[in-house]
Amino acid sequence: MESSTFDVIVIGAGVMGSSTAYQTSKRGQKTLLLEQYDFLHHRGSSHGESRTIRATYPEDYYTQLVLESYALWEKAESEIGYKVYFKAHQFDMGPSDCKSLRAVIASCLKNSLPHRALNSNQVAHQFSGRIRIPDDWVGVYSEKGGVIKPSKAVSMFQTLALKNGAVLKDNIEVRDIKREANGGVLVTTATGETFRGKKCVVTVGAWTKKLVKKVCGVELPIQPLETTVSYWRIKDGHVSDYAIGSGFPSFASYGDPYVYGTPSLEYPGLLKVGVHGGFPCDPDKRPWGPGISIEAMKEWIGKRFSGRVDPSGPVSTQLCMYSMTPDEDFVLDFLGGEFGKDVVLGGGFSGHGFKMAPAVGRVLADLALTGETEGVDLKYFRIGRFVENPKGNVKDYEEQVNLFIRSLI
Repeated sequence: MESSTFDVIVIGAGVMGSSTAYQTSKRGQKTLLLEQYDFLHHRGSSHGESRTIRATYPEDYYTQLVLESYALWEKAESEIGYKVYFKAHQFDMGPSDCKSLRAVIASCLKNSLPHRALNSNQVAHQFSGRIRIPDDWVGVYSEKGGVIKPSKAVSMFQTLALKNGAVLKDNIEVRDIKREANGGVLVTTATGETFRGKKCVVTVGAWTKKLVKKVCGVELPIQPLETTVSYWRIKDGHVSDYAIGSGFPSFASYGDPYVYGTPSLEYPGLLKVGVHGGFPCDPDKRPWGPGISIEAMKEWIGKRFSGRVDPSGPVSTQLCMYSMTPDEDFVLDFLGGEFGKDVVLGGGFSGHGFKMAPAVGRVLADLALTGETEGVDLKYFRIGRFVENPKGNVKDYEEQVNLFIRSLI
């Protein structure tokens, strides 16, 4: 049977692949989007009810990607007719000698991002006692925060891609990608079905390392982690204080543990708080729990929210996946080798990529269609950085993701 031919084949229909398919189809390219499981499945990194969006980063090369993404989220919303991005301010906090938090402030200054550094008294005043920090901590307050609805966002990009003429196929596992003698690629699936494409974009999340090694023998340092998010009950009389739109921010707390969270949105009366970390795993043989120890979180919640959030334990937990690189930076590059610039790779989003999906999709589409892009310095995201240094980009501050080792006892 003759293979179907496309201008661009996108493998992996999480948020990055769906955003890329939206971009390529919007530019008039005949696009195929393939997903190994059901669309909107819960086995990867793009499901669930909320993700934070913030422009305050220790790495100054992410700020412009986030700012572009704010605009692109709203652009896509205008095309689909519903909201996936909900505005809030952002609040970062941590010990005053924390190098990561100092780097956040330096990055804000370098990128001319409006912000305010607050001491403990100013934090208590800013949030009317809803957040409190120790006297030897500092807070960084910015208007550029918010919450993204992930499953709804992925569906939005897929719907828009479909409206733009893209072909979407789920429950199709890609087994191989071959370079065609006359240019382009041949994609082969588990059932033996084949598709031809002038260009191919690979965005398979936690399966990146496995697929890339099978396709070209390159071993990328991308480690899947299973992580847990949890929801904590806001005490009676304070529910509205922590709701989206109340002035309560999306937040990140630097240190050990690194804690993040969002205003109450998806589950009224519950506050999402998580530890930024997880356990190494095989994405095809996941333990599906039991999750991260909550003892440190219980202590953190008890101290930060003035007794207004019950710290005795979460009322609900959900599992998700990270795809970690050694430096916690993305991989946005050509696969290279025999594929040249015909295969583009987007992966290693390290638990903080979702917010930037619109800009990442634009960059991956640029690379596939023109071989170049603008608005981002790709040197930080090249595969080759791990050849020069196995740890990748050198950073003069603490790692932010906690890598836990699961006890076998």
